Amino acid sequence: MTDAPPPPAAVPWRLVLLLGALTAFAPMSIDMYLSSLPSIGRALHAGPEQTQATLAAFFAGMAIGQFIYGPASDRLGRRPPLLIGIAVFFVASAVCALAPNIETLIAARFVQALGGCAGAVVARAVVRDRFSQTDTARVLSLMMLIMGLAPVLAPQLGGVVQLVAGWRGVFWTLVGFAVIIGGWVLLGLPESRSAETAAHARAEHPLRAYVALFSMKRLVGYALAGALNGAVLFTYISTAPDLVMGTYGHTPMAFNLIFALNAVGIIGASQVNRWLLRRSTPDQVLRKASIASIVAALLLTLAAWTGWGGQWTVLPLLFAALSVYGLMGGNTMAGALSVDPRRAGSISALMGSASFGAGALASWVGGLLHDGTPRPVAAVMFACLVGSSLAIFFLALPGGRKVQA
Repeated sequence: MTDAPPPPAAVPWRLVLLLGALTAFAPMSIDMYLSSLPSIGRALHAGPEQTQATLAAFFAGMAIGQFIYGPASDRLGRRPPLLIGIAVFFVASAVCALAPNIETLIAARFVQALGGCAGAVVARAVVRDRFSQTDTARVLSLMMLIMGLAPVLAPQLGGVVQLVAGWRGVFWTLVGFAVIIGGWVLLGLPESRSAETAAHARAEHPLRAYVALFSMKRLVGYALAGALNGAVLFTYISTAPDLVMGTYGHTPMAFNLIFALNAVGIIGASQVNRWLLRRSTPDQVLRKASIASIVAALLLTLAAWTGWGGQWTVLPLLFAALSVYGLMGGNTMAGALSVDPRRAGSISALMGSASFGAGALASWVGGLLHDGTPRPVAAVMFACLVGSSLAIFFLALPGGRKVQA
């Protein structure tokens, strides 16, 4: 492995802003409406388990839909599947806003995710089309700065919209978001898929592409590391309201502040990653970040199980464990996309679907173990980060290329 990465490429800020906005479909669709769940339940005469199903349906749609858009973007180009996905998101968001019952809302949320996931899949593929592995990691970290604003701003925006226009207004806002981003893509995103990628995709069935990818040890390692690292974030999202407001008794306003601070931690770490990549390669950063993640998760688990310091120990350590996601997310994605750039769309889809699948499983386990304390959350996070580190050291990095692409 080289001692230092190549000099960074110039940042195309207009492109990065657009790609960052494309990755914001999911966090906008999740975080904007979380505070509206009680109102949705009352309006549609649904219980908590049914309103929570609208979130589970969205996660399922995100996991499944990415498998479709990845090969399609390799075969048809980046723009057509992306525009189709945004159109689907637009229609489904309107159906959500008009839903007469909870069953319609659950179904529409699933379809909404099927459309919205196109943004993240294609955005990552476009980055790999244009940049080397190290620069891909840099640009993905920069995109996280933009995408990370969604968890900070979306809950506040959702609360204001709900106050002014009710929960249906939240979904009409997402309709408007689709119109703005769709127009931006139509006018401002050039096609970036290479002729080699197009020829290879046309000659290969999408299922064969995935079979080939699963046979690559390094890719499986990056995928597992990224998925388990992402599962930590999903576990936090699904358990944070109960932990902060239920276990620790904070107000909704305090919860929004804590939620925003943790998002700032992730964003900040992603920008530290950009600085580290001036001196180290993505794989070198991954080695050190994975160790740091285990240390933070171990301390969090000890604090949660011993009760030492209460929330004043648990919450800062939770912040530390989450922040490491900003150091690892872009680097695992860049590493995976570098394994076989000809299948960048399929790899992007695989990475995204694996993350949502692992996140849904980890969230389910965390809920199953729920006991009114931070112990289940800490234990699930620790297990995920240990698994992520094992995947990095024993699958992704050993035997990898010595020179960065």
